[in-house]
Amino acid sequence: MKNVIIVGCGAYMDSGYGCPGEWRCNKAAALGEGNFDEESRVIGFVKCECPGRATATTVGMTAKMSEIKPDKVYLSSCLVGAKPACPYMTADELAQFIQDKTGFTVEQKTQDYH
Repeated sequence: MKNVIIVGCGAYMDSGYGCPGEWRCNKAAALGEGNFDEESRVIGFVKCECPGRATATTVGMTAKMSEIKPDKVYLSSCLVGAKPACPYMTADELAQFIQDKTGFTVEQKTQDYH
């Protein structure tokens, strides 16, 4: 079983557009569905706060405080497919930023549930 951290869009969470922290990401991780290649344990759910500069640090601190190194970090489907899109950085840029700062492998999207 892999240990994962999920990063969700804080603006979506706070505005009620559809919370990336709801059951969909957790269900997909637990069952190994969607973009998870096996059943996974969510060790942290990080809220990306605009403009996103602190997200990599928060991911790193989440891993440190949990004392469990994640096998992967996932950007939630809601963050990756946000409409309107993030005005600060693309999902590709955020993924690369987190990977460069933490050394953790970052995947985009968690699930395709509707």
